[in-house]
Amino acid sequence: MNKEEDYLAVEGEIVEVLKDVYDPEIPVNVYDLGLIYNIEVDDNNNVDIRMTLTAPNCPIADDILREVHDKIKAIEAVNEVNINLVFDPPWDKEMMSEEAKLELGLL
Repeated sequence: MNKEEDYLAVEGEIVEVLKDVYDPEIPVNVYDLGLIYNIEVDDNNNVDIRMTLTAPNCPIADDILREVHDKIKAIEAVNEVNINLVFDPPWDKEMMSEEAKLELGLL
């Protein structure tokens, strides 16, 4: 595999594990909710995630961030994981995937 294929394989694994992380109050995973703004994997397979939450005062923010970190870190190819929690742009329901909107009855 070349570097681009390696990157795409690691990014694909990251997306898959993110689809297993849920906000307990919303029956949709963080990826399909649109909470993941950016995934960057460098040449050393260090991962930077830029993400948000549905609300800045989310009472389980630490739990969600820890789960995102731990699931990505558990991927064999991944070295380091850095999560940058941002609230700009603010999350809104338009950021959700079509599947998430359907699941929540918004379509």
